[in-house]
Amino acid sequence: MSRLREKYDAEIKGAMTEKFGYKNVMQIPKLEKIVINMGVGEARENAKVLDAAIKDLEIIAGQKAVVTRARKSVANFKLREGMPIGCKVTLRGEKMYEFLDRLVNLALPRVRDFRGINPNGFDGRGNYAMGVKEQLIFPEIEYDKVDKVRGMDIIFVTTANTDEEARELLTLFGMPYSK
Repeated sequence: MSRLREKYDAEIKGAMTEKFGYKNVMQIPKLEKIVINMGVGEARENAKVLDAAIKDLEIIAGQKAVVTRARKSVANFKLREGMPIGCKVTLRGEKMYEFLDRLVNLALPRVRDFRGINPNGFDGRGNYAMGVKEQLIFPEIEYDKVDKVRGMDIIFVTTANTDEEARELLTLFGMPYSK
């Protein structure tokens, strides 16, 4: 079992119950999944760009990536319905906790001029979304083999009902929010 999973079972559940006064163990919020999404707009001209993005995402997540396709045709973007325009990975269970551990302890401290992540990325239902400007912050990515610097969206889906509960949960997991 991963270090963060053990920490959740041992410390975080107790701290959350103490702060919010849950009567039932099932009320305590938990991390459900982490979705990592990479939008690759230039894939419509060059399919090799998407392959490179998929490879990077698979190295970061440690799991196979899924190609995302356009839902609608947009003439201004020269985009047709069904064209591949990105990739995503959904992490659950041990891989999710392992990724969160690497993100908090290895990747985020490597961001240039890092002062914490934006505390306003909550959606009102207890989910948090953040953006990363470059995939190079992850130690698994070799700088020499990167063809282009790409960003990605990382979404943390929790069972929390409010943003306050979700913020507290992620803070206990070690998320460095800016003040």
